[in-house]
Amino acid sequence: MSALELRDVVKHYSTGAEVVRAVDDVSLSILPGEFVALYGPSGSGKTTLLMLAAGLMDPDGGEVLFGGRQLARMSTRERSRYRRDEVGFVFQSFHLIEGASALDNAALKLLGDGCSMRQAHRRVRPWLERVGLGERLTEPPSRLSMGERQRVAIARALANEPRLLLADEPTGNLDSKRSRQVLALLRELAHEHAVSVLLVTHDSQAIEVADRIHTLRDGHLADGLDAELALPSLL
Repeated sequence: MSALELRDVVKHYSTGAEVVRAVDDVSLSILPGEFVALYGPSGSGKTTLLMLAAGLMDPDGGEVLFGGRQLARMSTRERSRYRRDEVGFVFQSFHLIEGASALDNAALKLLGDGCSMRQAHRRVRPWLERVGLGERLTEPPSRLSMGERQRVAIARALANEPRLLLADEPTGNLDSKRSRQVLALLRELAHEHAVSVLLVTHDSQAIEVADRIHTLRDGHLADGLDAELALPSLL
């Protein structure tokens, strides 16, 4: 069974007299442990699609399902539990607290879920070690590289052992080398821990690591990478 499934999903925005179809009749299915990259330029509807997958907004048409359950039919409490227990988020901005250690930053989500500091540290430490930060646990963000900060954010997203990881431009602040490292890490985590990963990006390096790649352009989904859109990133 698919972990995440979108069936004929439509999402509209009204801007004055104009109606923008940010997501236009999109169908997409992601299996457990599958790493799917969604490529497209700014304004193509990528972030809207992620918000639909997270249950942060409802589609105007079609269905978004997780584990066979339609998100739109969940209560507010059930949606909160879905995001807390089943979903991990990784963003372009790391959202780390300056002055707090890597260990404390990675533990934030668990602390918000009611874990004690000791419990949260015990649960996130293996993830920080897994992403190569076992020797950097006590360092604050100011003493970490951009790539290391992103790895702290990834460890935080995985701390509750989600079944679905939603990544919004996670390599946007990284150079090419660190981008490749982060993308390879996401692939490894997906395959080793059966986490379904949906990555939205304009980084064409994703084609080297993703199990499957789609292009989103003007709200329409197509299989593969659109060479015309990828060209600026490849130059």
